[in-house]
Amino acid sequence: MRAGHRGNKASLPSKTCQVCGRAMSWRRAWAANWEQVRYCSEACRKRKARARGAADAGDAA
Repeated sequence: MRAGHRGNKASLPSKTCQVCGRAMSWRRAWAANWEQVRYCSEACRKRKARARGAADAGDAA
């Protein structure tokens, strides 16, 4: 974590979830792979996979 953090969440980096569009702030659990984080939750990650699968099925028809 940053040395100057001291509980001020406004100073943490943030991203937008690729599925729901919500802003998500940096979390300690994501420290090792913050650059690869795309989804705010497991639910959004699963929703993205389902939406992609449905689109692929529609293209094949």
